[in-house]
Amino acid sequence: MGDLVEEIRSWPWTWAWLTLLAIVVLRAGATYGIGRAIAAGALRSREPGPRLRHATERVERWGPPVVTLSFLTVGAQTAVNLAAGLARMSLGRYLMGLAPGAAIWATVWTTIGAGLFTAATRAGADHGEAVAILVGTVVVVVLVAVVAGRRRRERVES
Repeated sequence: MGDLVEEIRSWPWTWAWLTLLAIVVLRAGATYGIGRAIAAGALRSREPGPRLRHATERVERWGPPVVTLSFLTVGAQTAVNLAAGLARMSLGRYLMGLAPGAAIWATVWTTIGAGLFTAATRAGADHGEAVAILVGTVVVVVLVAVVAGRRRRERVES
């Protein structure tokens, strides 16, 4: 995927961002759809019990932020999107998590993400180390943004 991302990053930024956004929305949406299809087949022959209903209600309530945050991880995206489908999260709620998550993912990969990944692999790191460097950098950037936002709000409120 590294070569493809590098090729896309050579395009004008807006086109690269829109392309990566489309790729991640289609991939994640398809994974969610597969989960929904599996759940529909499994539940066709029986009514869900109280535990499954309770779990579905929890996913409905807390699922969108989890879906969004999954795009800041490597590897968890697929599991979370599939789980959202398996838990039969409504499409509207799923899209509430998918839209910002996909936008974040596309932004990271059209800016610092692909560059850091390429730099790390060129410096001799294997893909696992490169991914760890990328995830670590994203976590630091997000933490700095959250702390800065809180400080700004505290200044405004006082």
